[in-house]
This record gives sequence, structure tokens and C-alpha cells, in this order.
Amino acid sequence: MTVSRSSSAIRLFLAAVVIVLAAYWAGGRWGARQPVDVGAGPISEGKPSGLSTNVSQRDAALTDDEAINVRVYRQTAPAVANVLTKATQYDFFMDPVPVEGAGSGFIIDKRGYILTNFHVVQEAQTIEVVLGDQSRYPAKFIGADQRNDVALLKIEPNGKNLATLPLGDSSNLQVGQKVLAIGNPFGFQSTLTTGVVSALGRTVQTSETTFIDEAIQTDAAINRGNSGGPLINSHGEVIGINSAIYTPSGTTAGIGFAIPVNTAKGIANDLITDGRVHRAFLGLETLPVGGYLAQALDLPVQEGLLVETVTRGGPAAAAGIKGGDQVAQAGMRRITIGGDVITSIDGQPVTSQFDIGKILNRKRPGDTVPVTLYRGGKKIDVQVKLAERPVK
Repeated sequence: MTVSRSSSAIRLFLAAVVIVLAAYWAGGRWGARQPVDVGAGPISEGKPSGLSTNVSQRDAALTDDEAINVRVYRQTAPAVANVLTKATQYDFFMDPVPVEGAGSGFIIDKRGYILTNFHVVQEAQTIEVVLGDQSRYPAKFIGADQRNDVALLKIEPNGKNLATLPLGDSSNLQVGQKVLAIGNPFGFQSTLTTGVVSALGRTVQTSETTFIDEAIQTDAAINRGNSGGPLINSHGEVIGINSAIYTPSGTTAGIGFAIPVNTAKGIANDLITDGRVHRAFLGLETLPVGGYLAQALDLPVQEGLLVETVTRGGPAAAAGIKGGDQVAQAGMRRITIGGDVITSIDGQPVTSQFDIGKILNRKRPGDTVPVTLYRGGKKIDVQVKLAERPVK
């Protein structure tokens, strides 16, 4: 079959149009997603290029709030990491099943130290870090404080001048203060969300043994993959580590929680300096007593902690606190009775082992705390010098 010259010209013209449109569409969808340099400095010295002029013009059109968002993002995004993990689990038939995970982290030191959540890297067999410029590094697990859900990783810069985030002061925060969160929710790297400090001083229990003490509550959107990323103030300083959300649906509901950066500072310093976290140790095992149990044991108080055992040579034993010397049956459990009943530590009422953990979390080995207890019907105040928790 033959085609006329005019028909051929028309087809060539239409083909050219289709190619141009396809190229435009592809560029819009798959064009550069991550800028190579998102720093706050000028792109080049001397006469500004057309690109830098466009950036300046765009910046001039921003509102004051938008300008803060843009400035902080440019300053901090290069130091925020995508933390990728691989582990092996076993199915019902004990066959190995590879499991991949992802979270966030941020560089705090030019030597390559990275803070993240412990639950992001827990049980990981390999850890890889992807920075804002898409450079990839194998990461080494340095250590963690599982109770506070903080972990420290390290990459080798290999001569690269790593961007780092300055650590702020979480003790001076105010409700209503602007905050920004950067992380990798659902794998979307270097995602920025903004909000405010919604509340302060929350205690958020994340498991039977872990909690976020003095948590920072924020309405900045935090989703799966944000864990371990920084919560930043308007000066570009880290004031928290994004760690948990309250959600009925599994996605953000406007209630997120961050670990105060002051808590993370102490943990990071211990791990970098000594390779382990120094935790305060009281040295006793207790049983909550209240209601019917307090009445059944004829205790002088209605709430408190019955000391069942004390660690030989530990701080509580050294202060004269006494454990039980008789065994009794309480429902389905055998308990040790006859010991002291503690009602407060460091001036704070205690009714559970969780209360003790929360108090000790704010102390260091060597600190002295007052303990109020009852022995028989007598109220006694003792001073306990806390020790270093033994390494298990």
C-alpha cells in the first residue's frame, strides 16, 4: 500500500508532537526528585546565575512562616538519613523469611554518628543509611538505650564533609512553639511536615518495659517511617526524636510524640565515650499493694510498693531497706511478705515498678534520692545513693 507525500508529512508532524508531549510528561513525573545541594548557602560565587536569581525571586515571594520552613529544610535535610534494615525471621515451619524495614535518623557528628530509634534497628542484621544526596553507607550499630528507645549508629565518611544537625535544648520548649519534622514516611525520603508543640511533660508508655519520659507532643504529621527522625525548632536545632503516634487507624491523627533531645544527648554521650549507657540502679524487687491486698496484709498504708527482695550489696540494702522474710499465697501467686512498704522516692509517690523506672530514668549513678517507707506501723525516711546498673 502506498501513502501520498502529504499524508506522510502529516504523520511525521503528529509523531513529532507526540514525542515532545511524552518527553514533557516524563520529565514532570520522573525528573530530578532530590536536589544535589539543598544547603542554605549560595549556589556559586560572583555574579548570580539565572537559577540563583530565580531562587532569590521565589524566596522574596514567601511569607515569613514559609521562609522559616524553606530555610530550615535547606539547612537540615542533607543531614537526615533514611535508615534501611534487613533481618531474618522464621515462619511456622521454621523456614527463614527475609524482613526489610525502614525508618529515619540524623547525623549529629562529622565522624558519622547517627541518632535514631532503637525499634528502627532492633534485631537488624544489616543496616544501610541513605543521605539526602542519595549517597549510601553501611552503618554500624554502636549501642542503644532500649528503655528510652534511642539508638546510635555510625557510618564512615571516607573523607566526605558530612552535614550535621545541631542539638538544641528541650528544657526550654513552650506549648504553641513552631516545630518541623523531617523523615521518610512510607519510604518518601526527606519529607517535611510542620506543626506546633501541642503539650509537654507527657509520659507515654510504648511497651511493658519502655516509655517516652517527658515526651514532646506535636501535631506535625508523623507516620510509619518517620520514627527516628528529628523534630526541629525554627532555628534548625533538633529538640526531639520522633518516635510514636497515637492513632486508631494506623496513620497520623495529629497526635505524635518525640523523645526530648536532652535525654538523647546523655545517651549519645555515654555510647560515644564508653560504649554503653550508664543507668541508675536501686536494687530491689517490689509488689504493688493497694485495696484488698493492703487490707489483707494489714498494712499501714492503702497504696505503695511492698519490698519483696533487695539485691545483696546493692544501694537499697546499703541504705537499710529490708525485703520480706515470709512466703504467702495471693490468689494464684506466691509472694514474699514482711518487708518494707515504700510510698515515695525522690518526693514522688510510687505505686508501681513503672513509677520507679520513671524516677530512675532521670537520675545518674552516684545521685542520692530520699525514700519514704513504712516498717510495721513506723514511717521511716532513708537516703539511698544510687549505683550503676549491672551489665547483664
